[in-house]
This record gives sequence, C-alpha cells and structure tokens, in this order.
Amino acid sequence: MRILLRYGKKEEGSVLVVALLILVLLTIIGLAATNTSKIELNISGNEKLHKMAFYAAEASRAYVAKRTDLYGPDNVTVGAWLDFPDRGNPSVKYNLGPSQSFNGRVAYLGSSVPPRGSGTQVGIFKAHRYRMTCYGYGPSNAESRIEAGFYRLGF
Repeated sequence: MRILLRYGKKEEGSVLVVALLILVLLTIIGLAATNTSKIELNISGNEKLHKMAFYAAEASRAYVAKRTDLYGPDNVTVGAWLDFPDRGNPSVKYNLGPSQSFNGRVAYLGSSVPPRGSGTQVGIFKAHRYRMTCYGYGPSNAESRIEAGFYRLGF
C-alpha cells in the first residue's frame, strides 16, 4: 500500500511565512534584550557616581574627627556652626582628587549631662552635643549628604 501526500496549491508558501514570523519574533526579543542591557548599564553607572559622592561625604566625617577646632571651645554657641574646610566660606570644597570633593558644617546643639556609661562623673563634666552635616560630591554632579550627631566631654 502506498500513501501519497499531496499538498494543495494554497500551502506552497506556508514554510516561508512561518520562518519569517519566527525571525521577526527573534528580532523583537533581541531588541528588547539590547534595550534592557543599556538600561542596566546606565543604572550601574549612576550607582557608581553616587557611591563616589557618598564616599566623599564619609571622608568628610573623618575630616571632622581630626579637626578638633570644629567642635572645641570655638564652637559653643547654641545655634551657631562652623563651616569646613574653610570656616569663612561654605562654598569652598576640599578636593580628594580630580572628581571627588566635600564640604559641610558642624553645629553646636547645647550641653547636657554625660550619657550613662561614658566613664565621667555627673556634675563635673558636660556632654557638648554637635551635629555635622557632610556633603560629598562626585563626577557628573553627583551629590550625597550625611548627617551625624556626636558629643564631646568637657567642662
């Protein structure tokens, strides 16, 4: 017994149409993948810029810790602050390199009794409270701000 398969005249180009549809579908998937990778690259680039600005702001915290003149006897007026790195000009920035810099201010908040566990005697010493606001700048106008409070023990 012999089986003959015969196709009608209407089905002669169906393989070509199916192949073209699959090719169009694969092209659309490829374009979507390319667009997604471009977006991911932009996101990672922006994240890098903002991390650089954040690290610059972190560096300014270390700068304040080393500069005792910012939170010493020169800065004990409630509501007053000292700008850094230039005490007279808040727009001056300390350059860490070609694309990173920082600046900020240290504000005096007042004094209170020393916190428990500080190892000091209540009634003799005071805890002078401060707030530092640190701004870090990175490439492409990236900016980061860190605020932290601290105290120093004194009379």
